[in-house]
Amino acid sequence: MKPIETISELETHYGSPSPASLVKETDHLAPVYRKLIEASPFVGLATVGPDGLDCSPRGDRPGELLRIVDERTMMMPDRRGNNRIDSLRNIVVDPRVALLFLIPGSGTTLRVNGRAVVTADPDLCQSFAVEGKPPRSVIVVTVERVYFQCSRAIIRSDLWNPDHHSAADHLPSAGQILSALSDGQTDSADYDRQWPERAKASLW
Repeated sequence: MKPIETISELETHYGSPSPASLVKETDHLAPVYRKLIEASPFVGLATVGPDGLDCSPRGDRPGELLRIVDERTMMMPDRRGNNRIDSLRNIVVDPRVALLFLIPGSGTTLRVNGRAVVTADPDLCQSFAVEGKPPRSVIVVTVERVYFQCSRAIIRSDLWNPDHHSAADHLPSAGQILSALSDGQTDSADYDRQWPERAKASLW
């Protein structure tokens, strides 16, 4: 295998991008892009830090996933999770972030690149409270590049087709994964039995 080693070699191999792929990029949240974000309940948040890259799933109700402050600023509450804080650690030392928004049923995805900071301002956190529970912190993103991704990947994967969804019993459960990776120290059946109620009680 011979790797491609230079940008010029790569560009020669692929050729010029189409005009549409260039005109769709903006340095702000255009109104048409705001509509996509406001309809999205899920985003992948990519960050980079001294220990490498991280990509974290973030999900919430459409319109509550994050708050658009203006055409260059978004705020995302950091809802309850496992307290690994991998993304937050990275942002504190390297502000670069990339976000990929998915919209169930739509082939269009939206990509946002920018820089972020983490704040635990109590008033700001309280403004994101759900069921009386504020997030521990808020990620404030300054937008630098925005563009939509065409639907080829969604079409190829047939992502939203329920006929192609994997049956739960065909995949390892969370308990089974933890048991396998802890050499049986986790009781998989007990973990899976308790998980639905534990998740329900700790969503916010």
